[in-house]
Amino acid sequence: MKSRSTLATWLGGLDGSRLARVLETRRDAAAAPEPRSVGELAERLQRPGSVALALPRLARPHLQVAEALAALGAPASRDALAELLAAADDEAARELDAVLEALADHALVWFDGAGKLHMAGALRHAWDAPLGLDAPLEELLTGTTSDELRGMLAALGVKPPGTKSQRLAALAEHHGDPERVLSALAEAPAATRKLLEDRAEARSARPARFIMSGSPDPDPEPEPGARWALDRGLLIEDRHRYGPARMPAEVALALRGPGRHAPFQPVPPSVEGVSVAPVDVDREASAAASAFAAGAASVLSVCSTTAPARLRSGGIGARELARIGKAAHTDDAVVRLVLETAYAAGLMARNGDHVTPTGAYDAWAEQEPPEQFAVLLQAWWNLALTPTRARDEDGKALPALGGAPPCNGCVQARHGLLAAAARLPAGHGARVTADLGPLIAWHRPFADCSLQEDTPFATVIREAELLGVLARGALSALGTNLRTGDPEALGVECRRLLPSATATARLGADLTAVVTGTPSRRLAALLDSVADRETSGTASVWRFSAAGVRRALDAGHTPEDIAADLAAVAAGPLPQPLSYLIADTARGHGRVRIAPAACVLHGDEPALLAELAAHRKLAKLGLRRLAPTVLISRSPLDATLAALRAEGYAPVAETDEGTVRIEKTRPRRAAAAVPAPRGSRARGAGRTAAPSLAKGSADFDPSALATRLLAAPATIPDPAPFEGGAPFATDTEEIVAGWAKQLPYTDVRQLAHAIDTGQAITVEYVAASGNLTVRTLSRLELDPPHLEAWCHLREDERVFTLSRVHGVMPT
Repeated sequence: MKSRSTLATWLGGLDGSRLARVLETRRDAAAAPEPRSVGELAERLQRPGSVALALPRLARPHLQVAEALAALGAPASRDALAELLAAADDEAARELDAVLEALADHALVWFDGAGKLHMAGALRHAWDAPLGLDAPLEELLTGTTSDELRGMLAALGVKPPGTKSQRLAALAEHHGDPERVLSALAEAPAATRKLLEDRAEARSARPARFIMSGSPDPDPEPEPGARWALDRGLLIEDRHRYGPARMPAEVALALRGPGRHAPFQPVPPSVEGVSVAPVDVDREASAAASAFAAGAASVLSVCSTTAPARLRSGGIGARELARIGKAAHTDDAVVRLVLETAYAAGLMARNGDHVTPTGAYDAWAEQEPPEQFAVLLQAWWNLALTPTRARDEDGKALPALGGAPPCNGCVQARHGLLAAAARLPAGHGARVTADLGPLIAWHRPFADCSLQEDTPFATVIREAELLGVLARGALSALGTNLRTGDPEALGVECRRLLPSATATARLGADLTAVVTGTPSRRLAALLDSVADRETSGTASVWRFSAAGVRRALDAGHTPEDIAADLAAVAAGPLPQPLSYLIADTARGHGRVRIAPAACVLHGDEPALLAELAAHRKLAKLGLRRLAPTVLISRSPLDATLAALRAEGYAPVAETDEGTVRIEKTRPRRAAAAVPAPRGSRARGAGRTAAPSLAKGSADFDPSALATRLLAAPATIPDPAPFEGGAPFATDTEEIVAGWAKQLPYTDVRQLAHAIDTGQAITVEYVAASGNLTVRTLSRLELDPPHLEAWCHLREDERVFTLSRVHGVMPT
């Protein structure tokens, strides 16, 4: 509680603009319901889950300074930190101050009124042994008696003060002075000096036998020379003599000497740059984004026509990916990237043994390419995997949509790439994009570098180039707005760089149709119905053939309709060869009709039916002539129809009523990825809107919230069940607090708010096995003492016991 109250005091002393910076960098702590005081804000900022969200966004020098401060043990002086980091000269000192300022903006490190540095408690525990050091002296001496402290001071030749706190302070002062520690060590036996020097130089904070065993041995035998050090507090034993003696961090630092400094790399690695004009960056980004948008439309159109089948083990395997890529005329990387981003955007969902487009896909397909592209681009930005990664560390092929565990390092690699590219000088790009790898690692040390690749971060760099986020080795306007998180500005750039859909095609005498740019959905559907696509990308090509025209005729179109529809989208007059092809195919279409019986063939031309009956390759159908214009087949209607078409005939099928059967299939559509809410929240669940650029938290105003927090009382007392507390704000809060007794009031507020508003929430939950798990829950319904919710981890409705909920975080 001390660090929390210290943090609350520091927050309360900030001006409005500085507090707004903290709220901006730690948005999860300001999530609805917004905190009502700086005390409640401090509680949220100190949550381990909140600190865990902030850590991956820190650059290498920020983590290095935080680790050094954790090794020193907060509170610590800035001078001690600077000495440990060898940041004494003016330039290094300025760099250190800048890093401390950034850590303060994240509310991870702050100064108290005495000028001492404090850090979030959860941040201290991010390292088991920061810099290979154990805990500070005061922490290790917790529980030590006053007489034991007096004995340590006396053995060191220090006159013990009167009280326990004074004796502890005197011992801390002694061990905090390296010269006094070394002076004491000079009088130690040789065995003790060797033991302490070896322990100080060890990479781990604890002896190897402790680390390797996994648990300490009770009542271990003291190591040679240890007793002399134990008597003087240079080594500290556990109160119950459990485990080996531990060396305070202050003692280890003194023994390492002033020449040993913690790593501090405030300057990022250099990248060889090359001058690039903004117009060239725009041109390349536009070409890449347009090609991807066209490929995405083609891939999802193929999936709409024939839904990809799932493997028994889950995901879409290599064979299906190859089929989609061949039909869409694009490579495996684009297919994987489109499928993963479309799935994340809700355009596709699992539907039994297949993955099919959802109703949202139909609305998305009606949008212009810039809007379509923006949806997929934003999905990629926060995708918790590297979608184009096709093989695992062992070289085994990975399926797409395989349901791999979320990879936060993959997200950080993407964010680190854009942060690295943004640091390049204006008008310059990386000469070799692979050189951005070390810069990514500097900006995001927690990023997944995919070490199975020859070049670290090569996959994520290639994805950025495919999407036009990175062009000519520089960050494009798309990447700039994606990084700043402004969806409206990103939409403007997408509309500037990507052309609108093309509604016309150039029809050639060589029976081809060429479309420059992304074809509109209507144009693509028309050409797909009457021709076969040969290429896709910045320009798409279709080729007309008798089979394609027959396909359109089979779907119920007349030759006049086909010619009229093509003329309407043609850039010029309909080529004569195409008109002849349509007319010739139409003349042979329907000359033979097949009626269901099992089945009957009839037509107006006896010679044609006699030809079919005598056809050697159709003998397997068992055709028998009943009349000059009637044949009967022993094979089913569809098999007979397929066999005749395979031999070049153009029969049509009839319905039971004798009319021509229209061969038109309705595409399969999956339900939404998460089932519609039950009860009253189910109203309107059937409506499907087109995906768009989500506003997210665009309405969040950190300055206004900072003003409200600074004007409010510093703390708001927790309500009942604590006697004398303020009343609960809602009945839901009171019920949750009554059952979830492990939760502080700020967590109760957020869980109750999620229940009342139908928002998703992330909880720390102790399962029946006793294991602590982290679950994201949505569609919460309160049924005390239980909570019914959709569990995103299990992808199923689950029932949770409120008393087992130990923590809450906004999703």
